[in-house]
Amino acid sequence: MVPLAVGIDIGTSGSRAVAMRPDFSIAATAAAPLERFGANGRDPIVWWAAVGATLRELFSQIDRRGVRTIAVNGTSGTLLPIDGAGRPLTEPLMYNDKVPDAAILATIDGAAPEASAAHGATSGLAKALWFHRLPGIHAVLHQADWIAGQLSGRFDVSDENNSLKTGYDAEARRWPEWIAATGMRMELLPAVVRPGSVTGRLTAAAAGQFGLPLDVAVVAGTTDGCASFLATGAAAAGDGVTALGSSLTIKILSDRPIFAPRFGIYSHRLGEAWLAGGASNTGGKVLAQHFSLARVIELSATIDPATETGLDYYPLGSPGERFPIADPALQPQLLPRPQSDADYLKAILEGIAAVEALGYRRLAELGAPRLTSVRSVGGGAANAAWTAIRQRKLGVEFRPALSDEAAAGTARLALKGASEAGLL
Repeated sequence: MVPLAVGIDIGTSGSRAVAMRPDFSIAATAAAPLERFGANGRDPIVWWAAVGATLRELFSQIDRRGVRTIAVNGTSGTLLPIDGAGRPLTEPLMYNDKVPDAAILATIDGAAPEASAAHGATSGLAKALWFHRLPGIHAVLHQADWIAGQLSGRFDVSDENNSLKTGYDAEARRWPEWIAATGMRMELLPAVVRPGSVTGRLTAAAAGQFGLPLDVAVVAGTTDGCASFLATGAAAAGDGVTALGSSLTIKILSDRPIFAPRFGIYSHRLGEAWLAGGASNTGGKVLAQHFSLARVIELSATIDPATETGLDYYPLGSPGERFPIADPALQPQLLPRPQSDADYLKAILEGIAAVEALGYRRLAELGAPRLTSVRSVGGGAANAAWTAIRQRKLGVEFRPALSDEAAAGTARLALKGASEAGLL
């Protein structure tokens, strides 16, 4: 019987899961949309219903007796308060929700080191402070923690990646003392372990629900962004991953942490390595303002990526940029517009590629390794003309991503936990 590790990805629109063999090949995949289980995608009960349906579909495709470990990733910065039985006390605050209390934000700004990822209205710590005075509160958990708790019964543990925006010091590997100065009740914060660490075993209820052995281990997961990076197979310092979605996000594996809040750069810890990166406001959403997807595909087929338009665009949908230029007033540069739609599209693609190249240079200037290779994920990765333009501007080897499924990256963590625990 081939041993298997399961990775679960719970996102904003649905749940996905991957069963992975020890050689990293994928044995099965499954998915379920949140909307099938309720109109409120913020409801943790809806999350768990979607995960449950996903797992039942996944396990119908494999010999479930081979499952050794399970791990979960969730959206970074999504928090919920729970009671002593692990039940949510109120609706969670999602990854992009802003805490409206200026006093909370000012308190964090006064206590937190400049480089901490806990600054800002969407930080995990701001949300924890928003929740921590609720009657009956026992703990504040991240989305992935709560889903994992449904499997293990543990509602007191998190991982280093999800905890970063809640103020966790990944270099010292502890909750820092300054958090108490914000008024946060420290006993409400979960214990933190390394991603890939075994945190418990399935409860009898969870094992029975999914027809799994009782000795299946639950492994600490990560954030969706870190999971997506791991899924590609990038594993050496200097390996970069570019996500070409609605926005442009780049990450590079580094031998040291890079923290530059001015540029929205912080680093997640992956074992003894670090994952540093930033997100630009350019990307697919800018393309969508000018061309339909069908038109992008049509025009891209006519583009010669080996030549330059000579137009120096900085494609933004509206004023303001965060990385690799930190300027809230930066104006979009999309003029002059050539008469040819194909040339206009090409100039926008060149502009986004130039921002990508500047982003990797910025990371190197701040101490990250020099970029040595790139793997690409997201919808834009399938555009051959854009890929050729990017290769020309970056000047490094482009390697295929082993997977673009965040669940596959989480399955890799589950395999790590199985190996370290001697379960393979």
